[in-house]
Amino acid sequence: MKSSIKLFIAVMFLLSIPFTVNCQIKVNVKKKVENQANNRANKNADQGINKGLDAAENGIKGIFKKKDNSGDQENKDSANKSEENKELASENKPAKEEQTQLQSYSKYDFVPGEKVIFYDDFSQDAVGDFPVLWNTNGSAEVVTTNLFPGHWMKFVMAQCVWTDELLDLPDNYTIEFDVIPLGGLEGDGMSGYIMRLFQAKNAKAWDGGSAPGEGGFSLSVQYFGRLDYHTWFSKPECSATSLSGYGKDDDAVKQKINQKYHIAMWVQKSRIRLYQDQNKVIDLPKAFAKDCLKPDRLRFEYGAAMISNVRIAVGAPDMRSKLITEGKLVSYGIYFDVNKDVVKPESYGTLKEIAAVLTENPDVRIKIVGYTDSDGADAANLDLSKRRGASVKNELVKTFGIDASRIESDGMGEGQPVAPNDTPANKALNRRVEFIKL
Repeated sequence: MKSSIKLFIAVMFLLSIPFTVNCQIKVNVKKKVENQANNRANKNADQGINKGLDAAENGIKGIFKKKDNSGDQENKDSANKSEENKELASENKPAKEEQTQLQSYSKYDFVPGEKVIFYDDFSQDAVGDFPVLWNTNGSAEVVTTNLFPGHWMKFVMAQCVWTDELLDLPDNYTIEFDVIPLGGLEGDGMSGYIMRLFQAKNAKAWDGGSAPGEGGFSLSVQYFGRLDYHTWFSKPECSATSLSGYGKDDDAVKQKINQKYHIAMWVQKSRIRLYQDQNKVIDLPKAFAKDCLKPDRLRFEYGAAMISNVRIAVGAPDMRSKLITEGKLVSYGIYFDVNKDVVKPESYGTLKEIAAVLTENPDVRIKIVGYTDSDGADAANLDLSKRRGASVKNELVKTFGIDASRIESDGMGEGQPVAPNDTPANKALNRRVEFIKL
Protein backbone atom coordinates (compact mmCIF):
# COMPACT_ATOMS: atom_id res chain seq x y z
CA MET A 1 0.00 0.00 0.00
CA LYS A 2 2.74 2.38 0.95
CA SER A 3 4.51 1.58 -2.32
CA SER A 4 1.37 2.39 -4.27
CA ILE A 5 1.00 5.70 -2.48
CA LYS A 6 4.64 6.57 -3.13
CA LEU A 7 4.28 5.70 -6.80
CA PHE A 8 1.14 7.82 -7.11
CA ILE A 9 2.84 10.79 -5.47
CA ALA A 10 5.89 10.46 -7.72
CA VAL A 11 3.73 10.34 -10.87
CA MET A 12 1.74 13.38 -9.81
CA PHE A 13 4.95 15.26 -9.04
CA LEU A 14 6.41 14.49 -12.47
CA LEU A 15 3.18 15.52 -14.20
CA SER A 16 3.18 18.80 -12.33
CA ILE A 17 6.74 19.78 -13.35
CA PRO A 18 5.96 21.08 -16.92
CA PHE A 19 3.07 23.11 -15.59
CA THR A 20 5.18 24.59 -12.80
CA VAL A 21 8.13 25.32 -15.07
CA ASN A 22 5.83 26.77 -17.70
CA CYS A 23 4.22 29.03 -15.13
CA GLN A 24 7.62 30.09 -13.85
CA ILE A 25 8.83 30.83 -17.38
CA LYS A 26 5.73 32.84 -18.09
CA VAL A 27 6.12 34.74 -14.86
CA ASN A 28 9.84 35.35 -15.46
CA VAL A 29 9.32 36.38 -19.07
CA LYS A 30 6.49 38.64 -18.07
CA LYS A 31 8.61 40.29 -15.41
CA LYS A 32 11.55 40.65 -17.78
CA VAL A 33 9.32 42.12 -20.46
CA GLU A 34 7.83 44.58 -18.01
CA ASN A 35 11.24 45.54 -16.68
CA GLN A 36 12.76 45.94 -20.14
CA ALA A 37 9.74 47.87 -21.36
CA ASN A 38 9.86 50.19 -18.38
CA ASN A 39 13.55 50.76 -18.84
CA ARG A 40 13.06 51.47 -22.52
CA ALA A 41 10.14 53.75 -21.86
CA ASN A 42 12.20 55.72 -19.38
CA LYS A 43 15.02 56.12 -21.87
CA ASN A 44 12.89 57.06 -24.82
CA ALA A 45 9.20 57.60 -24.33
CA ASP A 46 8.61 58.05 -28.04
CA GLN A 47 9.72 54.55 -29.02
CA GLY A 48 7.31 51.59 -29.10
CA ILE A 49 7.79 48.79 -26.60
CA ASN A 50 8.32 46.17 -29.27
CA LYS A 51 11.02 48.17 -30.98
CA GLY A 52 12.67 48.81 -27.65
CA LEU A 53 12.61 45.17 -26.68
CA ASP A 54 14.07 44.14 -30.04
CA ALA A 55 16.93 46.52 -29.52
CA ALA A 56 17.41 45.25 -25.98
CA GLU A 57 17.43 41.66 -27.20
CA ASN A 58 20.09 42.46 -29.80
CA GLY A 59 22.12 44.15 -27.09
CA ILE A 60 21.90 41.10 -24.86
CA LYS A 61 23.00 38.82 -27.69
CA GLY A 62 26.03 40.99 -28.23
CA ILE A 63 27.15 40.48 -24.65
CA PHE A 64 27.58 36.77 -25.19
CA LYS A 65 29.51 36.99 -28.45
CA LYS A 66 33.11 35.77 -28.44
CA LYS A 67 35.57 38.59 -28.14
CA ASP A 68 38.93 38.83 -29.86
CA ASN A 69 41.38 41.64 -30.45
CA SER A 70 40.87 41.77 -34.20
CA GLY A 71 37.11 42.01 -33.74
CA ASP A 72 37.50 44.80 -31.23
CA GLN A 73 39.77 46.68 -33.56
CA GLU A 74 37.40 46.20 -36.49
CA ASN A 75 34.51 47.46 -34.41
CA LYS A 76 36.54 50.47 -33.35
CA ASP A 77 37.57 51.17 -36.94
CA SER A 78 33.98 50.81 -38.09
CA ALA A 79 32.77 53.14 -35.37
CA ASN A 80 35.44 55.66 -36.22
CA LYS A 81 34.51 55.54 -39.90
CA SER A 82 30.85 55.94 -39.00
CA GLU A 83 31.62 58.99 -36.89
CA GLU A 84 33.79 60.43 -39.66
CA ASN A 85 30.99 59.94 -42.18
CA LYS A 86 28.51 61.61 -39.86
CA GLU A 87 30.87 64.52 -39.41
CA LEU A 88 31.40 64.87 -43.15
CA ALA A 89 27.68 64.75 -43.77
CA SER A 90 26.99 67.37 -41.12
CA GLU A 91 29.52 69.68 -42.73
CA ASN A 92 28.19 68.96 -46.25
CA LYS A 93 31.68 67.96 -47.28
CA PRO A 94 31.71 66.41 -50.77
CA ALA A 95 33.60 63.31 -49.65
CA LYS A 96 32.95 61.47 -52.92
CA GLU A 97 33.85 64.33 -55.21
CA GLU A 98 37.24 62.98 -56.34
CA GLN A 99 35.70 59.56 -56.97
CA THR A 100 33.19 60.88 -59.51
CA GLN A 101 33.71 58.90 -62.69
CA LEU A 102 34.23 60.46 -66.10
CA GLN A 103 31.55 58.12 -67.44
CA SER A 104 28.93 60.11 -65.55
CA TYR A 105 29.74 62.98 -67.90
CA SER A 106 29.06 60.91 -71.03
CA LYS A 107 26.69 63.53 -72.46
CA TYR A 108 28.90 66.44 -71.47
CA ASP A 109 29.88 68.13 -74.74
CA PHE A 110 31.38 71.33 -73.34
CA VAL A 111 34.84 72.13 -74.67
CA PRO A 112 36.50 75.24 -73.16
CA GLY A 113 37.99 77.96 -75.29
CA GLU A 114 41.64 77.68 -76.24
CA LYS A 115 42.98 81.16 -75.52
CA VAL A 116 42.56 82.45 -71.97
CA ILE A 117 41.65 86.14 -71.84
CA PHE A 118 40.66 86.33 -68.17
CA TYR A 119 41.50 84.05 -65.27
CA ASP A 120 41.32 84.54 -61.54
CA ASP A 121 41.74 81.97 -58.80
CA PHE A 122 42.51 84.74 -56.27
CA SER A 123 45.90 83.22 -55.54
CA GLN A 124 47.55 86.62 -55.95
CA ASP A 125 45.28 88.15 -53.29
CA ALA A 126 45.92 88.07 -49.56
CA VAL A 127 43.31 86.37 -47.41
CA GLY A 128 40.98 89.00 -46.00
CA ASP A 129 41.54 91.47 -48.85
CA PHE A 130 39.18 92.48 -51.63
CA PRO A 131 40.44 90.91 -54.92
CA VAL A 132 42.39 93.30 -57.16
CA LEU A 133 40.78 92.34 -60.47
CA TRP A 134 37.26 93.12 -59.26
CA ASN A 135 35.16 96.05 -58.09
CA THR A 136 32.12 96.39 -55.84
CA ASN A 137 29.50 98.70 -54.41
CA GLY A 138 29.19 96.38 -51.44
CA SER A 139 31.80 94.09 -49.93
CA ALA A 140 33.65 90.84 -50.55
CA GLU A 141 36.87 89.23 -49.34
CA VAL A 142 39.29 86.48 -50.23
CA VAL A 143 39.02 83.46 -47.94
CA THR A 144 40.18 79.88 -47.58
CA THR A 145 38.11 76.95 -46.38
CA ASN A 146 38.80 73.62 -44.70
CA LEU A 147 36.56 71.82 -47.19
CA PHE A 148 37.86 73.09 -50.53
CA PRO A 149 41.44 73.98 -51.56
CA GLY A 150 42.60 77.31 -52.89
CA HIS A 151 41.43 80.91 -52.46
CA TRP A 152 37.82 81.96 -52.83
CA MET A 153 36.05 85.29 -53.18
CA LYS A 154 33.29 85.28 -50.57
CA PHE A 155 30.35 87.70 -50.64
CA VAL A 156 27.31 87.95 -48.40
CA MET A 157 25.51 91.08 -49.50
CA ALA A 158 22.60 92.71 -51.29
CA GLN A 159 25.00 94.58 -53.62
CA CYS A 160 27.28 93.60 -56.52
CA VAL A 161 30.84 92.57 -57.33
CA TRP A 162 32.09 92.68 -60.93
CA THR A 163 35.13 92.37 -63.18
CA ASP A 164 36.81 95.77 -62.98
CA GLU A 165 38.16 96.03 -66.53
CA LEU A 166 35.82 95.55 -69.46
CA LEU A 167 36.20 92.20 -71.21
CA ASP A 168 36.98 92.07 -74.92
CA LEU A 169 34.76 89.17 -75.96
CA PRO A 170 34.37 87.93 -79.55
CA ASP A 171 31.36 86.09 -80.97
CA ASN A 172 32.39 82.73 -79.54
CA TYR A 173 33.78 82.21 -76.03
CA THR A 174 33.42 80.19 -72.88
CA ILE A 175 33.03 81.23 -69.24
CA GLU A 176 33.68 78.90 -66.32
CA PHE A 177 33.74 79.25 -62.54
CA ASP A 178 33.40 77.20 -59.37
CA VAL A 179 30.78 78.30 -56.87
CA ILE A 180 29.78 77.31 -53.34
CA PRO A 181 26.34 78.63 -52.27
CA LEU A 182 26.24 79.95 -48.72
CA GLY A 183 23.72 81.05 -46.13
CA GLY A 184 23.72 84.18 -44.06
CA LEU A 185 22.01 86.89 -46.10
CA GLU A 186 18.51 86.03 -44.98
CA GLY A 187 18.38 83.58 -42.11
CA ASP A 188 20.34 80.36 -41.81
CA GLY A 189 19.27 78.72 -45.09
CA MET A 190 20.83 79.11 -48.52
CA SER A 191 20.64 82.69 -49.72
CA GLY A 192 21.00 82.08 -53.44
CA TYR A 193 22.85 84.46 -55.77
CA ILE A 194 22.74 86.02 -59.26
CA MET A 195 25.36 85.96 -62.01
CA ARG A 196 25.10 88.47 -64.87
CA LEU A 197 26.87 88.66 -68.20
CA PHE A 198 26.04 91.99 -69.82
CA GLN A 199 27.18 95.00 -71.83
CA ALA A 200 28.02 97.82 -69.46
CA LYS A 201 27.06 101.46 -69.94
CA ASN A 202 29.58 102.68 -67.42
CA ALA A 203 33.09 101.32 -67.81
CA LYS A 204 34.35 102.70 -64.47
CA ALA A 205 31.42 102.16 -62.12
CA TRP A 206 28.55 99.81 -61.58
CA ASP A 207 25.32 99.86 -63.59
CA GLY A 208 22.40 99.92 -61.19
CA GLY A 209 18.85 98.70 -61.45
CA SER A 210 17.21 95.36 -62.11
CA ALA A 211 18.20 95.54 -65.81
CA PRO A 212 21.72 97.01 -65.80
CA GLY A 213 23.76 98.20 -68.77
CA GLU A 214 22.65 97.78 -72.35
CA GLY A 215 21.34 94.26 -71.83
CA GLY A 216 22.54 90.76 -71.15
CA PHE A 217 21.94 87.33 -69.63
CA SER A 218 21.46 86.44 -65.97
CA LEU A 219 21.56 83.16 -64.06
CA SER A 220 19.67 83.28 -60.79
CA VAL A 221 20.00 80.55 -58.18
CA GLN A 222 17.01 80.66 -55.86
CA TYR A 223 17.13 80.08 -52.12
CA PHE A 224 15.71 76.58 -52.69
CA GLY A 225 18.37 75.75 -55.30
CA ARG A 226 16.56 76.04 -58.64
CA LEU A 227 18.37 77.72 -61.54
CA ASP A 228 16.44 80.48 -63.36
CA TYR A 229 17.52 82.57 -66.37
CA HIS A 230 16.57 85.93 -67.86
CA THR A 231 17.65 88.10 -70.78
CA TRP A 232 17.02 91.83 -71.12
CA PHE A 233 17.69 94.53 -73.74
CA SER A 234 17.86 98.28 -73.15
CA LYS A 235 19.32 99.53 -76.43
CA PRO A 236 16.63 101.02 -78.71
CA GLU A 237 17.97 99.18 -81.75
CA CYS A 238 17.51 95.83 -80.00
CA SER A 239 14.12 94.53 -80.97
CA ALA A 240 14.73 91.12 -79.45
CA THR A 241 12.17 89.81 -77.02
CA SER A 242 13.41 89.19 -73.49
CA LEU A 243 13.46 85.58 -72.38
CA SER A 244 12.94 84.14 -68.94
CA GLY A 245 12.42 80.74 -67.44
CA TYR A 246 14.20 78.12 -65.44
CA GLY A 247 16.73 75.45 -66.21
CA LYS A 248 16.34 71.71 -66.08
CA ASP A 249 13.64 71.05 -63.49
CA ASP A 250 15.35 68.21 -61.70
CA ASP A 251 16.26 67.82 -58.05
CA ALA A 252 19.64 66.49 -59.19
CA VAL A 253 20.62 69.92 -60.55
CA LYS A 254 19.28 72.01 -57.70
CA GLN A 255 22.12 73.59 -55.80
CA LYS A 256 22.59 72.98 -52.10
CA ILE A 257 24.25 75.02 -49.41
CA ASN A 258 27.99 74.50 -48.81
CA GLN A 259 28.50 72.25 -51.84
CA LYS A 260 30.77 73.03 -54.79
CA TYR A 261 29.48 73.30 -58.36
CA HIS A 262 31.25 73.88 -61.66
CA ILE A 263 29.37 76.26 -63.95
CA ALA A 264 30.31 76.45 -67.64
CA MET A 265 28.80 78.76 -70.25
CA TRP A 266 29.28 78.41 -73.99
CA VAL A 267 28.36 81.52 -75.98
CA GLN A 268 28.22 81.19 -79.77
CA LYS A 269 26.94 84.46 -81.22
CA SER A 270 23.26 84.45 -80.21
CA ARG A 271 23.30 80.99 -78.60
CA ILE A 272 23.95 80.36 -74.91
CA ARG A 273 24.42 76.92 -73.38
CA LEU A 274 24.95 76.57 -69.65
CA TYR A 275 26.18 73.50 -67.80
CA GLN A 276 26.28 72.63 -64.12
CA ASP A 277 28.76 69.85 -63.48
CA GLN A 278 27.83 67.08 -65.94
CA ASN A 279 24.37 68.45 -66.75
CA LYS A 280 23.34 70.82 -69.50
CA VAL A 281 20.67 72.90 -67.76
CA ILE A 282 20.03 75.75 -70.23
CA ASP A 283 20.21 75.93 -74.04
CA LEU A 284 18.93 79.13 -75.64
CA PRO A 285 19.49 79.24 -79.43
CA LYS A 286 18.37 82.89 -79.71
CA ALA A 287 19.34 84.40 -76.39
CA PHE A 288 20.87 87.52 -77.97
CA ALA A 289 19.73 89.37 -81.08
CA LYS A 290 22.26 89.22 -83.89
CA ASP A 291 24.79 92.09 -83.78
CA CYS A 292 22.82 93.74 -80.99
CA LEU A 293 24.77 93.08 -77.81
CA LYS A 294 28.47 92.78 -77.04
CA PRO A 295 28.74 91.62 -73.43
CA ASP A 296 31.85 92.92 -71.66
CA ARG A 297 31.30 92.46 -67.93
CA LEU A 298 30.76 89.57 -65.53
CA ARG A 299 28.99 90.33 -62.27
CA PHE A 300 27.79 88.49 -59.17
CA GLU A 301 25.17 90.03 -56.93
CA TYR A 302 22.52 89.83 -54.25
CA GLY A 303 23.14 86.68 -52.30
CA ALA A 304 25.82 84.70 -50.55
CA ALA A 305 28.40 82.48 -52.22
CA MET A 306 32.09 81.77 -52.71
CA ILE A 307 33.54 82.00 -56.23
CA SER A 308 36.86 80.76 -57.64
CA ASN A 309 38.64 79.60 -60.80
CA VAL A 310 36.92 82.14 -63.02
CA ARG A 311 38.10 81.38 -66.56
CA ILE A 312 37.07 83.16 -69.76
CA ALA A 313 38.57 81.89 -73.01
CA VAL A 314 38.02 82.26 -76.74
CA GLY A 315 38.45 80.10 -79.80
CA ALA A 316 37.27 76.49 -79.87
CA PRO A 317 40.36 74.36 -80.58
CA ASP A 318 40.49 72.48 -83.90
CA MET A 319 41.86 69.32 -82.33
CA ARG A 320 41.94 67.25 -85.50
CA SER A 321 43.91 69.82 -87.46
CA LYS A 322 46.35 70.60 -84.69
CA LEU A 323 47.11 67.00 -83.76
CA ILE A 324 47.09 65.35 -87.18
CA THR A 325 48.27 68.19 -89.44
CA GLU A 326 50.41 70.33 -87.14
CA GLY A 327 51.53 67.41 -84.96
CA LYS A 328 50.90 69.13 -81.62
CA LEU A 329 47.79 69.97 -79.62
CA VAL A 330 48.00 72.16 -76.51
CA SER A 331 44.96 71.62 -74.30
CA TYR A 332 43.60 73.74 -71.44
CA GLY A 333 40.44 71.69 -71.19
CA ILE A 334 41.82 68.96 -68.94
CA TYR A 335 41.37 69.82 -65.29
CA PHE A 336 42.96 68.76 -62.02
CA ASP A 337 42.52 69.95 -58.46
CA VAL A 338 45.43 71.81 -56.87
CA ASN A 339 48.43 69.49 -56.45
CA LYS A 340 46.35 66.48 -57.55
CA ASP A 341 46.75 64.13 -60.51
CA VAL A 342 43.13 62.87 -60.75
CA VAL A 343 41.49 63.99 -63.99
CA LYS A 344 38.34 65.93 -63.11
CA PRO A 345 35.06 64.95 -64.80
CA GLU A 346 34.75 68.40 -66.42
CA SER A 347 37.51 67.21 -68.75
CA TYR A 348 35.19 64.72 -70.44
CA GLY A 349 34.24 66.91 -73.42
CA THR A 350 37.87 67.60 -74.32
CA LEU A 351 39.00 63.99 -73.88
CA LYS A 352 36.06 62.75 -75.94
CA GLU A 353 37.13 64.97 -78.86
CA ILE A 354 40.75 63.80 -78.61
CA ALA A 355 39.65 60.17 -78.43
CA ALA A 356 37.53 60.68 -81.55
CA VAL A 357 40.56 61.97 -83.46
CA LEU A 358 42.62 58.95 -82.37
CA THR A 359 39.82 56.55 -83.26
CA GLU A 360 39.52 58.03 -86.74
CA ASN A 361 43.30 57.79 -87.21
CA PRO A 362 44.19 54.33 -85.85
CA ASP A 363 47.82 54.49 -87.04
CA VAL A 364 48.61 57.65 -85.08
CA ARG A 365 50.65 57.35 -81.89
CA ILE A 366 50.93 60.20 -79.40
CA LYS A 367 52.88 61.37 -76.39
CA ILE A 368 51.04 63.13 -73.56
CA VAL A 369 53.13 65.67 -71.64
CA GLY A 370 51.95 67.45 -68.49
CA TYR A 371 53.09 70.92 -67.42
CA THR A 372 52.66 72.99 -64.24
CA ASP A 373 53.18 76.59 -63.25
CA SER A 374 56.16 77.63 -61.10
CA ASP A 375 54.39 77.54 -57.73
CA GLY A 376 56.01 75.01 -55.41
CA ALA A 377 59.27 73.07 -55.51
CA ASP A 378 60.77 72.10 -58.88
CA ALA A 379 61.03 68.40 -58.03
CA ALA A 380 57.43 68.25 -56.77
CA ASN A 381 56.16 69.98 -59.91
CA LEU A 382 58.09 67.59 -62.14
CA ASP A 383 56.65 64.57 -60.34
CA LEU A 384 53.14 66.04 -60.42
CA SER A 385 53.33 66.74 -64.16
CA LYS A 386 54.47 63.17 -64.89
CA ARG A 387 51.62 61.75 -62.83
CA ARG A 388 49.13 64.00 -64.60
CA GLY A 389 50.38 62.88 -68.01
CA ALA A 390 50.01 59.25 -66.96
CA SER A 391 46.54 59.94 -65.56
CA VAL A 392 45.35 61.43 -68.88
CA LYS A 393 46.69 58.38 -70.72
CA ASN A 394 44.86 56.11 -68.30
CA GLU A 395 41.53 57.88 -68.94
CA LEU A 396 41.91 57.63 -72.72
CA VAL A 397 42.58 53.91 -72.36
CA LYS A 398 40.07 53.07 -69.63
CA THR A 399 37.17 55.37 -70.52
CA PHE A 400 37.49 55.71 -74.29
CA GLY A 401 39.07 52.40 -75.26
CA ILE A 402 42.23 53.72 -76.91
CA ASP A 403 44.99 51.11 -77.21
CA ALA A 404 47.58 51.79 -74.52
CA SER A 405 50.42 50.85 -76.88
CA ARG A 406 49.60 53.94 -78.96
CA ILE A 407 50.22 56.35 -76.09
CA GLU A 408 53.30 57.44 -74.16
CA SER A 409 53.24 59.88 -71.26
CA ASP A 410 55.69 62.23 -69.58
CA GLY A 411 55.89 65.48 -67.64
CA MET A 412 58.07 68.58 -67.80
CA GLY A 413 57.04 70.25 -64.55
CA GLU A 414 57.43 74.02 -64.72
CA GLY A 415 59.93 73.77 -67.56
CA GLN A 416 59.23 75.35 -70.94
CA PRO A 417 56.67 77.96 -69.79
CA VAL A 418 54.62 79.65 -72.51
CA ALA A 419 54.06 82.77 -70.39
CA PRO A 420 55.67 84.47 -67.37
CA ASN A 421 54.49 83.03 -64.06
CA ASP A 422 53.48 86.48 -62.80
CA THR A 423 49.67 86.57 -62.90
CA PRO A 424 46.88 84.02 -62.38
CA ALA A 425 46.04 84.21 -66.10
CA ASN A 426 49.64 83.52 -67.16
CA LYS A 427 49.99 80.70 -64.65
CA ALA A 428 46.82 79.18 -66.09
CA LEU A 429 48.48 79.22 -69.52
CA ASN A 430 51.46 77.30 -68.17
CA ARG A 431 49.24 74.65 -66.55
CA ARG A 432 48.54 72.63 -69.66
CA VAL A 433 48.60 69.19 -71.26
CA GLU A 434 50.26 68.75 -74.64
CA PHE A 435 49.51 65.95 -77.11
CA ILE A 436 52.42 65.35 -79.49
CA LYS A 437 52.14 63.18 -82.59
CA LEU A 438 54.93 60.59 -82.75
